[in-house]
Amino acid sequence: MRILVTGGAGFIGSHIADELINRGHEVGIIDNMSHGREENINKEARFYKIDIRDRNIPEVFQEFKPEVLCHQAAQIKVPVSVKDPLLDADINIMGTINLLEACRSCGVKKVIYPASAAIFGNPQYLPIDEDHPLNMISGYGISKHTVEHYLKVYESLYGIKYTVLRYSNVYGPRQDSTGEGGVVAIFSEKFCEGQDVEIFGDGEQTRDFVYVADVAAANVMALWGLDNEIYNVCTGTKISVNDLFRLFKELTGKGVQAKYLSPRAGEIIHSYMTYEKIKKHIGWTPKVDIKEGLRRTLEYYQQ
Repeated sequence: MRILVTGGAGFIGSHIADELINRGHEVGIIDNMSHGREENINKEARFYKIDIRDRNIPEVFQEFKPEVLCHQAAQIKVPVSVKDPLLDADINIMGTINLLEACRSCGVKKVIYPASAAIFGNPQYLPIDEDHPLNMISGYGISKHTVEHYLKVYESLYGIKYTVLRYSNVYGPRQDSTGEGGVVAIFSEKFCEGQDVEIFGDGEQTRDFVYVADVAAANVMALWGLDNEIYNVCTGTKISVNDLFRLFKELTGKGVQAKYLSPRAGEIIHSYMTYEKIKKHIGWTPKVDIKEGLRRTLEYYQQ
C-alpha cells in the first residue's frame, strides 16, 4: 500500500513511517522540518520538504499517488495555541483542510488522524472513554477536535474513509523535550546528565503514558479497519509524576533530586483513558509497560 505520512520526520510520525516500511508498505513523508529531524527520516521513504499549508501540496499527492494519508503533522503546544491562536488554527485546521482537498482531488481512499486527550479538559469521570463529554480549555484542543468534524464531512461528501485515534500522553525515543506533555523526555535528559528535575505542584497529578511503538502499531492496524470511527489509544492505567520520578531513579541509579515548583495554572490533575473500544473492534492492546518503555527511552537518550 502507498501511504503518505505528514510529520514523518518528527517524533510519532517517524515511528509510524518506520513501522509501515518494516511491513512492506511504500511510504512518502511530508515535513517542513520545523521540528522534524533529518536523522528520523527513514532512508527507504520518499521525502518531501513542504509545509502542509502550502498550496502546492496537491503536486506531492499527484506525484506519490497515496492510497492512505496518515496525518501526524500539527502545532502541538498548548501555550502556543493560547499565545497565538491564529497560528494554531492555521496549521491544525487550515493545514488539514489543504490536505483533505488534495486527498479529494487525488483519489485518496482513507485518512488516519490523531486527536488528543486535550479535547476532554478536566474529566467528568475516569477512565475517559470515547463518549466522554468534550470540554476544550485551549485553542489547541479546539483545533484538534474541529478536524474530526471535517473528516466526517469529507467522508459524507466524497467517500474518503477516516479513523480518528485519540492518543493519551505518548512517550519514547526521539521525543522532543520541549514538546507539550514531554515530561518523560525532560526527565530522560536530566537523568542522563545527572541534573535535578523540576516538578510542578505536589507531583501527585496522574497521566496515562503510552509508548510510541504501541501508537505506531495502532496506526498500522487502522489501515484495514476502524473505518469512520473514533478510538482511544492509551494504556488504561495512570501513574503520578512522583512515581514516574521514582521509576527514573530506580532505572538509572542516579541521585537526582526533585525541586517542587508552584502548580501550573489550569493544569488537569488526573487523567487516564480506556482502550476497550479499539480492543473490541480490532484487538489492539498496549504491549510495552511503563518500566520497559522508560528503559528503552533512556537507552536512546544515553546514546
